[in-house]
Amino acid sequence: MSLVETLKIIVLGIVEGFTEWLPISSTGHMILVDEIIRLNQPEAFKEVFRVVIQLGAILAVVIMYFNRLNPFSRQKTSRQRDATWALWIKIVVACVPAAVLGLLLDDWMEAHLFNAYVVAAMLIIYGVLFILVENSRRYANSDLQKVGQIPIQTAFYIGMFQVLTWFRAPPVPGPRSWEP
Repeated sequence: MSLVETLKIIVLGIVEGFTEWLPISSTGHMILVDEIIRLNQPEAFKEVFRVVIQLGAILAVVIMYFNRLNPFSRQKTSRQRDATWALWIKIVVACVPAAVLGLLLDDWMEAHLFNAYVVAAMLIIYGVLFILVENSRRYANSDLQKVGQIPIQTAFYIGMFQVLTWFRAPPVPGPRSWEP
């Protein structure tokens, strides 16, 4: 692989690294950056690269929050373990809408949404919507102060809204792949 291609991969890695931690689409931004710098590799390589680089970002999150998310930790009290299990249940509930729709609509989404025009338009639309929602809720008081206070029903609603992110950034391509 040439030095130029290696530099392009490093740029894509930096984009993934920054965008994974923000409430924006890391996949969408990688698609747009690839449109600009054009990684000259076979499509199969690009697909594997997107999956592997996102796996790396996810593993970084897992490592960073491992103790907080580990319900088996002996350092936790039984109350803390119960709270961690409750959080995992809510995470699973929030993933159900994405899992169901991802399995049903994977091929359609890949065919119709996985292009730079759709990604760019949705990033702009959702960016404006984020600003409007944030500004409308600026002075609102919420009774929820911790993630553990989120009710199961709200976790499900979060999962439903998470499905909308597919229209901002389609799933990572591949057989039966999806990014909730």
